Amino acid sequence: MLNAGDNAKNALVESLNGTLADHFALYMKTKNFHWHVEGPQFRSLHELFDEHASEILGVTDDMAERVRKIGGKTLTSIGSVSAATKVADQDDTDLDATSMVRELRDDNNALVERIRTTKKAAEDAGDNATDGLTDDWTDMAEERAWFLNSLLQ
Repeated sequence: MLNAGDNAKNALVESLNGTLADHFALYMKTKNFHWHVEGPQFRSLHELFDEHASEILGVTDDMAERVRKIGGKTLTSIGSVSAATKVADQDDTDLDATSMVRELRDDNNALVERIRTTKKAAEDAGDNATDGLTDDWTDMAEERAWFLNSLLQ
């Protein structure tokens, strides 16, 4: 449990859950693009999207466990993810590869900002463990955005 007041702790739990929801939503979008990408870059994008999806999903357990360790409750369903995420759905299975790359780049950049908000909430709550974890999550999202942006040059 944190030594911070209830308001700071509640803000941190809400922020962590939002970051978690964004990761789940971005995982699903990235897998969608992995499954539906076509064109000259098929193989490289198919593999890149799969790598990114695995990385995104790989940090979700740490996020959810941070929520629980600080005494909060975490996401429980697809509906709770949908209610908390800022990542827009993309149901167009005919989206061209460049549009997919651009959308994932933008979503990863937005995720960096969301993680930074969580870092600030962790600082405000005096939660050094979450604060430290957010640095790794930020670095991973920035690297994904960099890779995707490099494909668009």
